Amino acid sequence: MHPPVAEQVAPLADTPPHRGVNWLAELRGLALMLLAVIAFHSLVAKPFYIPSISMLPNLQVGDRLIVSKYPYGWSWVSASFHLLPRSTRRIMPATPAYGDVVIVVPPDRAEDYIKRVVALPGDRIAVADGQIILNGEPVPQEMVPPQRIPVADRQLCGGAPCLAAFERFRVTLADGSQVYEPPTLRETLPNGASYLVIDDNPDGLLDNRPEVTVPDGHVFLMGDNRDHSADSRAEAAPIGNGLGGPVPIADVGGRAELVTFSLDGSEGWNPASWFSAFRSGRAGTSLRPERDPQ
Repeated sequence: MHPPVAEQVAPLADTPPHRGVNWLAELRGLALMLLAVIAFHSLVAKPFYIPSISMLPNLQVGDRLIVSKYPYGWSWVSASFHLLPRSTRRIMPATPAYGDVVIVVPPDRAEDYIKRVVALPGDRIAVADGQIILNGEPVPQEMVPPQRIPVADRQLCGGAPCLAAFERFRVTLADGSQVYEPPTLRETLPNGASYLVIDDNPDGLLDNRPEVTVPDGHVFLMGDNRDHSADSRAEAAPIGNGLGGPVPIADVGGRAELVTFSLDGSEGWNPASWFSAFRSGRAGTSLRPERDPQ
């Protein structure tokens, strides 16, 4: 009879000593992630929020957009938070097209405006009775059914002056809801870019502007809500808050591509309230102008 075989027991593995958090590695990872976000934000695309009515009816207060940063090359304005000093230099420069919706920084402060390109380098542009005169020819405008802007929209104008301006266009619909129906036109630029504009005041301060020639490397910008837009027709600071004439393309920070989503202003701090504030039909709206056949 064989002696009993001793039961083999595996030795317990050594328990590695507890190590604290490697804060240097954690910080390095966070820094790399932050740099990647800033690089994407500066070179590829950035989110944008519409705070004003200057681009009604095509853009509403509360719209959230995607702006591509590369279509016209990169310049000082491309950097996140406008940290670089102003310069006219551009890397891989390109010229915007008629009708492009772009973000631009005014000459007196680091703040983003959003406007539409209506004249290119070398063009002669004037405004007569609210109509663009481009290289001596009136830009076609066609009266269309007015766009309906809900009176209940809490972000409509951001203040009493605009509300008062639209008040005479208040209409009660069959279901009892009330909307503003300001005069709406379809404007078509020489390349066939077509879009809607609002001109609610035939005697607006910016409806008549003398002819200017757009210098090389510049564009002329206007808002679609023609009587409520501080753009290339308006004086810059300290006289006004406009763009002060044609703007350098180096000050154009990108092209607006599409609406990601839109809130009507009724939302609160609680994210659950955002669902009821969503505007239906806005998400995915392209901001590229329609093209009429030439």
